[in-house]
Amino acid sequence: MTKSGSPRLIEASGLSIAWGHVLSVLTAPGCTEISPLTLSITGFDNEGYPVENQNIRAALDTWLEITGKRGCENVAFTIFPERYYLLAQGNRAEFFEMYREAFQRIQELNPQNNRKGSYFQRLIDFEGGGKGFNQLEWILAEYERRPSGRRSRWQATAFDPYRDVSRTSLQEFPCLQQVSFTFSETNGLIVNAFYATQQIIRKGYGNYLGLSRLGRFMAHEMGLKMERLNVFVGVAQADDLKKTDPDFLAMMAVIKAELQNAPVPA
Repeated sequence: MTKSGSPRLIEASGLSIAWGHVLSVLTAPGCTEISPLTLSITGFDNEGYPVENQNIRAALDTWLEITGKRGCENVAFTIFPERYYLLAQGNRAEFFEMYREAFQRIQELNPQNNRKGSYFQRLIDFEGGGKGFNQLEWILAEYERRPSGRRSRWQATAFDPYRDVSRTSLQEFPCLQQVSFTFSETNGLIVNAFYATQQIIRKGYGNYLGLSRLGRFMAHEMGLKMERLNVFVGVAQADDLKKTDPDFLAMMAVIKAELQNAPVPA
């Protein structure tokens, strides 16, 4: 069993390829976790959406469905609810209000998963109840007011010690601690996300998809282009699974075949 204590940097173009390279390292014989992991993803299209490899995505979605895990879209929704943004037709204020109202119903329908909130809810309604502090709106309004100056302004937190410090052995939420935003010299937005731990196989892809969509939204509102997503993980884990399971091996066969045609990561 390998538990790496040396920093591991993986940089790749395209969300699917980047995730696939992390999974390839993590599922090597004897390896159970990477600690710490820095994943840097580039490769966003002209509209700011992450480039995906449809074969890898389909293979993962199939495995998640077979094993009864939450799908990529479901996980991504917790970080950025894309369908509400589309319903609001790009109207920022309407988008935020629509989600605030909807989340109270979402919480009632699924209290087990949403009892403490969700990531996007913490970002726009930190205290909860539909009247909490909207961190994203503050960042966007402040950027519109004065885009230069102190760069530490551009950050938002999902972790609340008053609600989240716990002695429970397993806590699903929140693993994402914080997101921050910085800017490149080419008018690009760079999103940084910080995780204490991350389940790479069942949640990693959906996490990166949601973070990429969040970045696209913020870049659009700032008049920038989404350029890079950096994910810092204290402990990247391979989940509790059997690496010899036929369904898992079938998924890995697809991923390895696609990675052979992709550039070797840094």
